[in-house]
Amino acid sequence: MTDHHADIFISGGGIAGQVSAAAFAEAGFTVVMADPFTPVVTSDDEKSDLRSTAFLQPARQLFDRIGLWPLLQPHAKPLEQLAIIDTVGWPPEIRDRRVFQSGDMGDEPFGWNLMNWVVRREIWGYLQQQPRITALYGTGFRSIVQRTGEVIVTLTNGDTVRARMAVAADGKMSPLREAAGISVSTTRYGQKSLAFTVTHDLPHDNISTEIYNEGGPFTIVPLPDIDGQNASAIVWMNKGPRAVELLNMPVPEFEEVMYARSTGLLGRMRLKGHRSSWPIITQTADRLTSGRVAVVAEAAHALPPVGAQGLNTSLNDVIALLELAEASPGTLGNPGMMRSYEKARSGDIAKRARVIDLFNRVTGSGDSVVQTIRLLGLKAVHDVAPMRKRVMRAGLGPG
Repeated sequence: MTDHHADIFISGGGIAGQVSAAAFAEAGFTVVMADPFTPVVTSDDEKSDLRSTAFLQPARQLFDRIGLWPLLQPHAKPLEQLAIIDTVGWPPEIRDRRVFQSGDMGDEPFGWNLMNWVVRREIWGYLQQQPRITALYGTGFRSIVQRTGEVIVTLTNGDTVRARMAVAADGKMSPLREAAGISVSTTRYGQKSLAFTVTHDLPHDNISTEIYNEGGPFTIVPLPDIDGQNASAIVWMNKGPRAVELLNMPVPEFEEVMYARSTGLLGRMRLKGHRSSWPIITQTADRLTSGRVAVVAEAAHALPPVGAQGLNTSLNDVIALLELAEASPGTLGNPGMMRSYEKARSGDIAKRARVIDLFNRVTGSGDSVVQTIRLLGLKAVHDVAPMRKRVMRAGLGPG
């Protein structure tokens, strides 16, 4: 057993935990990060995270600031346009199409698309070289004792960690959040999303596309070519039973259904690798702090995969906590800093959760009245320039 001493303890070694560790270490803090699982850093492992993320401008700025962007940029595809296609019926009938241009917001893309497993691989390699970071994969959080000036964490292998602040970045079922006595509020939709990668006949032209239909969006996210072929990541939301049916469907039949659902937009699509499935919920922590524990990312908020808000909202948590720590290193984990973090993030998280909840209900509805409202709303948001820019700016993050 080892007694570790650090400025910050991070529970969770997923993307949010990894980025948190890299960010605090770059700012001069010592970090112990623990996760019960070794990260999956290949695409063909059954546990691989086959989702992709469009990292928006604030996330890219954070990556630049802490030295991660040179590692990630070679694997990124810029998100220059977002196309929304509204459909009804089966096979889907296109009613309207609108394209949002990043040029409306400036010279940079909206974001940069990366596969989640690739991000984990690149940052995992980076963490091994950082002297201020002790990354303990294969051992997780067990218990915590909070004192006036520190926390004492016990890990599953019997090690202890003494730190000035603890960060819960350990997912929707966060054991550290629960140990800190923070409850959650959860909304379930009876939906699941499928995540997988495809190659396809036609180029994607760096356009991310969301195709609305009953059950939820079919989202096409551009990727770099795979073996010389056009490639995209797909997130396909459905009612739970339909998602399970699609998950287990033979590949040839699945590809036929996928072609119809995509409206043939990119020609024939061919499945690359396996399909994974994720439940769709909205879950928010009722508080973001307890003593010297701060809650971030999916431990603080799990949102439906709409509008690239999930992981980007998580990184906005990290940015806020980092800026507070850098502004006053001597108050790390103190009550005043914890109150400031709660104030900085709670309002934005609550607002985004409400908006995404409503958006998810509207985009996945099979009700004809709601579908008409959806179509009218799409036209209004796109065609009125001030509203379009306001919506796009809000999507990038707070401020």
